[in-house]
Amino acid sequence: MKKWFGWLLTLLLVMTMGVAGCSQSPQPHADHDGKQGAYPVTLKDASGQSVTIKREPQRIVSLVPSTTEIAFSLGLDKKIVGVSSLDNYPAGAAKKEKVGDLKINVEKVVSLKPDLVLANPINGQDTIGQLRKLGLTVLVVDGQSLKGVEDSILLVGKATGAMDKARQVIAKMEQEKNHVTQKVASIPADKRVKVWIELDPTLFTAGSGTFMDELIRLAGGNNVAASQKGWPQVSAEQVVKWNPDVIIATYDTGGNKVVSQIASRSGWAGINAVKQKRIVTVNPDLVNRPGPRVTQGLKQIAQALYPQVFSAKQ
Repeated sequence: MKKWFGWLLTLLLVMTMGVAGCSQSPQPHADHDGKQGAYPVTLKDASGQSVTIKREPQRIVSLVPSTTEIAFSLGLDKKIVGVSSLDNYPAGAAKKEKVGDLKINVEKVVSLKPDLVLANPINGQDTIGQLRKLGLTVLVVDGQSLKGVEDSILLVGKATGAMDKARQVIAKMEQEKNHVTQKVASIPADKRVKVWIELDPTLFTAGSGTFMDELIRLAGGNNVAASQKGWPQVSAEQVVKWNPDVIIATYDTGGNKVVSQIASRSGWAGINAVKQKRIVTVNPDLVNRPGPRVTQGLKQIAQALYPQVFSAKQ
């Protein structure tokens, strides 16, 4: 059941990320000179709300896996007192108090006496509003592109006095991104593969302007669904018409089982990706979760598209 909830949360979180550039991006700007540890600090979060943090947070609750990963990456593990029950990375998250899954237990959050709550739009305006009405400081974090993820890391870093670490995390992400983009830069346009990426077995996919479309492009692929916008659900017949060279599944119900299920779909035997046995699964937590490991997900996608250029050791 927990695995099912995790898959559902992943799908919902990805689809609530919206179209890049069409909604409020978190702005790591403050009303002071930006020095590490300077408080009070006022920040504009992903909901457009101005949030004032009076002093450096010592008790942090994170409501979704992506913000938990961000907080841990900034070295805040000792200050994290609560996470969602769906948080599976890093290992230290398992030792934290749980505050709910898709439905947040507001009373539990309050009982932990946090001085900062890291939330996401998926938590819902009602829950976020309720926490704020109860006097809690809530910072909504929502990266909708690779730059948006980096801005989110800066936002949390600014809020928690961890800006130096935030810059280090972003530098590592940029290095990982550049490793991929530099390798695929020399691939001619007519040699770039057509990619079908599916979020679940019901054929939801990533259209133009989305986070995943950006990952495909950075990895040197051509998204067959780029003519669509947002997160459309398309027909099996449409995928056949697009005839992708590579099929990527961003969900995991059992590794090779997913590959065989896709390959055996009615009418799909003639698709290039099926004929050439180029159906792959990628770690859903890396490509679906807008956190600091997303550039590792980018590398997984690139390896799937161009195995002759990338290897697991590179």
